[in-house]
Amino acid sequence: MSTASSVKASSPISPRINLLPTDTAAHENVREQIIACERCPRLRTYCIGIGETRRRAYQDQEYWARPVPGFGDPRARVLIMGLAPGAHGANRTGRPFTGDGSGDFMYPVLHELGFATKPQAIRRDDGLRLRKAWIGSVVRCAPPGDKPAPQEIRNCASHLAAEIAALPSLRVVVCLGKIAWDGYLAHLLAAGVIARRSDYRFGHAVEYRLPNGIHLLGSYHPSLRNTNTGKLNRAMFARVFVRARELAGLK
Repeated sequence: MSTASSVKASSPISPRINLLPTDTAAHENVREQIIACERCPRLRTYCIGIGETRRRAYQDQEYWARPVPGFGDPRARVLIMGLAPGAHGANRTGRPFTGDGSGDFMYPVLHELGFATKPQAIRRDDGLRLRKAWIGSVVRCAPPGDKPAPQEIRNCASHLAAEIAALPSLRVVVCLGKIAWDGYLAHLLAAGVIARRSDYRFGHAVEYRLPNGIHLLGSYHPSLRNTNTGKLNRAMFARVFVRARELAGLK
């Protein structure tokens, strides 16, 4: 195995990668803390290794291979919460749901409903911007088999809390999949917003109003195993975000 020096993970952190002109100092600080995180040795080793070996289709590309920060509009009213970066998606491109099948399914819907300026997410400098939305995840490094360990989820909890704290206009949270749902509920429990997680059961298109006034929506994750099997289709997914727009007070 070659050393990490061959992948971008060893490069100095640039303070202005993937930032919007309206980013606040708080968002930039949270972003830098996420990128520099080394709390989970298993995940860091895996992400760097993927960046060194690379998929054949991406052999000529330099992988991001670092923890992936969220991105979007600092004035976001809707937070879209995923599980973790894809090994050859966000772990390669450095931006959530960018360069993989899940993003190929999701961004056209976000574009159609006015949350995204483009229907495709190819790379982090492709000009795509979010409007009144922010995309984050409960785990910031790609996990083997898309299955982070419970401790790895807990290790990332402070990053999630910091990102949410930097979104003062937030009204709606859409969790994509049960792991994202459970991770967000753990955040609410730790913050004292809810008394127990068992009151909030995950399901597609479920909706709850939380004690702090935030609306919580659930959706099946737009993974290829869900979209290719028909468990989740475009109409089902779009209805969740139509409802999110309504609850967020967006016209």
